[in-house]
Amino acid sequence: MRIGIDCRMYSSHFTGIGRYVFELVENLQQIDRENEYFLFFNQPEFNNFQPGAPNFHKVLVNVKHYSLAEQTSFKKTLDLYRLDLMHFTHFNAPIFYRRPSIVTIHDLTLHFFPGKIMNSPLHRLAYALTVRSAVKKAVQVIAVSRSTARDLDEVLRVPLAKIKIIYEGVNPDFRPLANHQVIANTLEKYGIRKPFLLYTGVWRNHKNLEGLLRAFALLDRHEDLQLVITGRKDSVYAEGIFDLARELGLMSDFPPADRPPRVVFPGLVGEDELIHLLNAAHLYVFPSLYEGFGLPPLEAMQCGTPVVASNSSSIPEICNDSALYFDPRSPEDMAATIEKLLADEALYQKLVASGLEHVKKFSWQKMARETHQLYMDVLK
Repeated sequence: MRIGIDCRMYSSHFTGIGRYVFELVENLQQIDRENEYFLFFNQPEFNNFQPGAPNFHKVLVNVKHYSLAEQTSFKKTLDLYRLDLMHFTHFNAPIFYRRPSIVTIHDLTLHFFPGKIMNSPLHRLAYALTVRSAVKKAVQVIAVSRSTARDLDEVLRVPLAKIKIIYEGVNPDFRPLANHQVIANTLEKYGIRKPFLLYTGVWRNHKNLEGLLRAFALLDRHEDLQLVITGRKDSVYAEGIFDLARELGLMSDFPPADRPPRVVFPGLVGEDELIHLLNAAHLYVFPSLYEGFGLPPLEAMQCGTPVVASNSSSIPEICNDSALYFDPRSPEDMAATIEKLLADEALYQKLVASGLEHVKKFSWQKMARETHQLYMDVLK
């Protein structure tokens, strides 16, 4: 059988859809040596990827996401390969593609939180048409959590019988590190001192970084505590984040030389440095208003760092009893939850042990096996 996979978001470096596609392709090459796979890439990932099995073939398309070319030239390329099954790894599939397909829906963030980019009436219409077309035409829809499956049922009216829930996994590179010097080097590079709270991820309105800053400002009695927020500092959301940090007295353009900043923004860090920060953090804080899955808390758990997290959407489903929860819309509740864990060493150690055990349930190999089985079921 000829199976296609949309790899235009493929990336080995960060979490999210890029990580999902990377892990899917890597693990499928270990599972299936019989069917023919055609992997559709953009540059530079096309050049960087080298197939690890003879039945996996890369195809260069160079088609930008959410573009007109996605609906025209990408469709023409797919048609040339006459695939028995196409896996669209995100909702942005060509509307007029007619051959059998599966689509993975990671979340409905753009429905609930359109954000500041591509939120004009035209963009909103294009999103609605594309996502509804993708789930309607798909033979099966993969949801990455029960929460996302419910959203698909309630918002897009996708029958639950058509939805297959397949959890994501955690890469084994995320682990407790014995080399404390490399961790110390990363902390020194970014001016971070222990103890500190950590947030990792993109800066968007549903990530609730404003709420996190307001909660941290309430912890002013912990003068030695820092908050570290990674992510692109040139984001369209950055100015608002920096303005609020200044307003709350957490950030100064001219900090005293003898007084380290309370909030540190390292920018977009590499995966090695991300693992260093996860190892060094006293707590990992996940304040999101909405998540389809929520991978970062699991990565923190696998590094031995306890998690305090929002009680919204999929997060309690994914973290289960291995995190402490707060109302993300209440900075006071967020601060009180963080305070509780700071003050209770027994609870702290319990969450460390519970997190290390809980995260074993999530495996990229398991995700790929279940996805492969879905391919086979559909092809039969």
